[in-house]
Amino acid sequence: MKRILVTGASGFVAKHLIGQLLAAGYSVRGTVRGQGKVPGIWSSVADLAPGHGGQLELVDADLLSEAGWSAAMADVDAVMHVAATIVAEEPRDPAVVVRPAVEGTERVLRFAHAAGITRVIMTSPIATVGYGHGHDRGIRTYSEADFTDLDGMKRSWAYCIGKTRAERAAWAFAEANAMALTTIHPGAILGPATDADTSISLGMVTGLLDGSTPAMPNIGFAVSDVRDVAAMHVAALQKPESIGQRYLCTSPYTHFKEVAVILRRAYPDYPVTLKTVPDWIVRLLALSGGPVRQIINDVGNEKHYDGRKGAALLGRSYRSPEEAILAAAESAIRLGLVKRKGA
Repeated sequence: MKRILVTGASGFVAKHLIGQLLAAGYSVRGTVRGQGKVPGIWSSVADLAPGHGGQLELVDADLLSEAGWSAAMADVDAVMHVAATIVAEEPRDPAVVVRPAVEGTERVLRFAHAAGITRVIMTSPIATVGYGHGHDRGIRTYSEADFTDLDGMKRSWAYCIGKTRAERAAWAFAEANAMALTTIHPGAILGPATDADTSISLGMVTGLLDGSTPAMPNIGFAVSDVRDVAAMHVAALQKPESIGQRYLCTSPYTHFKEVAVILRRAYPDYPVTLKTVPDWIVRLLALSGGPVRQIINDVGNEKHYDGRKGAALLGRSYRSPEEAILAAAESAIRLGLVKRKGA
């Protein structure tokens, strides 16, 4: 039985990934930063891979500290670097996001190399693909051949900066040290939450359902079902042809308003708005930072992502955006993250 190290074990993708790895017969060691989120991991594993909890070990390791990583890498056959720092609003100090992404990735790879581990699969969002290309209006389709050009970005975005620099550093390290690297690139990750500690991405669904989103920006995105994202990591591990490759894990472009229409149809008793905010107001709001600053690079244009290469690796079609949206909504309601109108 191979042992796989999964970094950031409390994350939305990581919990599904751990469940799929355990169900597939792997032994898993997951890293956590402190013990606060450990109960949620065990609860998720009990649901996703019942009877396989004995093959999971959780250890302390922080992306910004040397402590714990040598022990974490001991007797490991492959590393899945999934950990990420994601914030709801653009931070005043970009280093809050950039430093864990870049320094953390370099640390994980360095300790893996020291332990003799050569196989690494890394989650790297589409933020590392579709930005800085002078695409301000209209529709453009991106593929794995595209790499975000930070120098070409008109508006800074800490998450994009951190993840792009981290992926560049990973490929450079892999080339210099004969490491077999694969990167998986999801879009807006939706799908079923396994516990109340879930992804910021689900906020677009819960915000519509509980009415805390009174109007939507006029943008869209590539939706990725968390179950597909996790499955693509496992497929990359099992298929040697994935070594040295980037894979988009992206279903068709979905407009934010389409999300609202799907939710309104499925949950007519919830206060789901169909109102949108004019682009000029979004641009004005972005000047003061906050959550709007994180989407400003998508205002006025449509970024489509060609996920066919990833689907071929997966060996099947992606779950539809509607399935991912409704699964996210059902789980959020069941877990008490959304209350009915007037409740």
